[in-house]
Amino acid sequence: MALPLYHVDAFTAEPFAGNPAGVCLLDGPREERWMQRLAAELRHSETAFLRPRPGGGWDLRWFTPTVEVDLCGHATLASAWVLFASGRAGTGEIVTFHTASGPLRAWAADDAVELDFPAEAATETPPPSDLLPALGVGAVWVGRNRANWLVEVASAAEVRAARPDFGRLRAFGPVGVIVTARADEAGVDFVSRFFAPAAGIDEDPVTGSAHCALGPHWAERLGRPALVGRQLSERGGEVGVRLAEDERVVLRGRAVIVAEGTLLV
Repeated sequence: MALPLYHVDAFTAEPFAGNPAGVCLLDGPREERWMQRLAAELRHSETAFLRPRPGGGWDLRWFTPTVEVDLCGHATLASAWVLFASGRAGTGEIVTFHTASGPLRAWAADDAVELDFPAEAATETPPPSDLLPALGVGAVWVGRNRANWLVEVASAAEVRAARPDFGRLRAFGPVGVIVTARADEAGVDFVSRFFAPAAGIDEDPVTGSAHCALGPHWAERLGRPALVGRQLSERGGEVGVRLAEDERVVLRGRAVIVAEGTLLV
């Protein structure tokens, strides 16, 4: 049976920027292998699979071209954007996604969408001996949370100049690496880049889930609970993040539906 399929650029207000995601609306259960093969076919950093849940809300899973992941910000934003834009969710509705990381909520906020995500602050940890050489940077602080290494460097220029050795980073397994610094431009509080070559993503254009760690990290250092981060990939994008109660963060972003079609297989 034919299924709706969308291509969405997330964390951007302009097409061909931000982070592209596939969004596939399922009408029933699908095998994990089928979803993984479709994600590999589409080649987005993540493809989201949405299925209406009996009793309300949506089941949501995310796949990179090579693995399923437990948490993804930009594909969740893309999914919510599709639901609101297509009328499957009302403007004043709070959408609940049931995921491997627990319930996530999304709602429309002016011209953006906000996402309720778990805060995942990093704890200062000595890095493996090969980590900084693989990144090609020095560090003023290194920490680790459940999913990622977080490496703070001295300046935004160093974030831009980083030229990681993806082969060496791949040896760390399916763990992401975030490199970050204070911003050097008006209207932005911090900058970052994100690398996860073992998960099939050498450099992610804009990583919402990374801001679950970046938000607490920079809120503590800058003394403000609400911040704006810019990801310095080639495509680039912005993520608003503010600390919330019960160890949660609220991510804010815009998106653009670039293509809408029908999956025939």
